[in-house]
Amino acid sequence: MSNSEVKLLDRVREEIRLRHYSVRTEDSYVRWITRFLKFHNNTHPREMGSPDVIAYLTHLAVDMNVSAATQNQAHNALIFLYHQVLGQELEGRIQAVRARKSEHLPTVMTKGEVSKVIEAMSGQYKLMAILLYGSGLRLMECLRLRVKDIDFEANQIIIRDGKGGKDRATMLPKGIKSALKKHLETVKEIHDKDLAKGYGSVWLPDALSRKYPKADKEWIWQYVFPASKLSTDPRSGEIRRHHSYDSNLQRAVKKAVTATGIPKKVSCHTFRHSFATHLLEDGHDIRTVQELLGHKDVSTTMIYTHVLNKGPLGLASPWDRL
Repeated sequence: MSNSEVKLLDRVREEIRLRHYSVRTEDSYVRWITRFLKFHNNTHPREMGSPDVIAYLTHLAVDMNVSAATQNQAHNALIFLYHQVLGQELEGRIQAVRARKSEHLPTVMTKGEVSKVIEAMSGQYKLMAILLYGSGLRLMECLRLRVKDIDFEANQIIIRDGKGGKDRATMLPKGIKSALKKHLETVKEIHDKDLAKGYGSVWLPDALSRKYPKADKEWIWQYVFPASKLSTDPRSGEIRRHHSYDSNLQRAVKKAVTATGIPKKVSCHTFRHSFATHLLEDGHDIRTVQELLGHKDVSTTMIYTHVLNKGPLGLASPWDRL
């Protein structure tokens, strides 16, 4: 990689951090921009424009057969590069060949299957799985929960800065409250030991860390599901205790599904799909389910009406009416 490319990517990271984007977004954007440059033989982006962006996005759809979501991610990274980093407007619309959107229906477990999988799990991963299903959380929403986000008295969880940058409230399953409180007692002990050793800080958004310079060591800001070890923050270089890694929970779920022998392709997100479907099966209003899931448009929530335990579109078979 040439010096000019390194400097360009450093500028990309700088602009991303100024806007307080997540580390995941930063890494993703840098990867897509690097691939874009390699595709065009490391030509500097200032020497390229809309036709070159269109060519790359079309390549992803036609030659690489990527999903629509993946192509959109690459598109967003390149728009960020030109608009925010280079201050260069791309002429016209980016009318690349679009990747086909997936038409697959979501995998949903029955209530019995959910129970079997969760019972096959243990420790904090079992608690996480219960929240994925019982509260409809996304994987990263669960991992990023802070102590202050759980309201035991009101039986609710506040999701901060969820998908789309919005906050929302969802239910806290009453049956998990006792186990979750005990878990937090253990987490508090870990935090106190970290403080005693001179550590105990947690990552906070820049605006909060400036406004409340000592908040990063306060108990209420700590992660509900912390990592087992301290680690070095890749941006600041500070030693902190991050939240648990997503791969750990994913492995725990996969192991539990294998143990139960359920013949379905189950992932962490399957619990969220099941949460929505079971609420609709129980007769809850789709608008309420939409709010709990944090969907911007009700049409996104409508997908679950196609997988209700009553056949397609929620209808009963004529045979069952004879």
